Amino acid sequence: MTFKSALPGEIAEEKTEWVRGQLETIDKTGTTESVQVMDRPIVVYTIRGRKSGLLRRVPLMRVEHDGSYGVVASKGGAPEHPAWYHNLQANPEVEVQDGTTQLIGIARELSGPEREQWWDRAVAAYPEYANYQTKTDRQIPVFVVEPVRTVG
Repeated sequence: MTFKSALPGEIAEEKTEWVRGQLETIDKTGTTESVQVMDRPIVVYTIRGRKSGLLRRVPLMRVEHDGSYGVVASKGGAPEHPAWYHNLQANPEVEVQDGTTQLIGIARELSGPEREQWWDRAVAAYPEYANYQTKTDRQIPVFVVEPVRTVG
């Protein structure tokens, strides 16, 4: 099974071997449930590159609440944001694959109490996020993706 995005455009080839392996497994099985990180579920976000315009698939930890998704730009506690952070800021329309469900949503970066609420949800879903925050001086950004429509 080959992934077909509901967003228009060409999908960029994944360069990182372990991420490519995750995406290949998801594509073969048709569900994100076939891949876990530290025994925890993931979702795949398809985000448009701000410079290239190519679609990039990004598997991240599943942080879901009432149909919306928290997206944590942790990069494992690195001093800089992940590349996809800048892409999502520039192009907030995103496709989400959660299990066999696909939807289109709009992302927005959070601040204040809303960010703290989603941060707490993220740490509950994947406790390692709390450790990542101790490794970096930057506040790890959190987005929420609110669904606009389902795909298929």
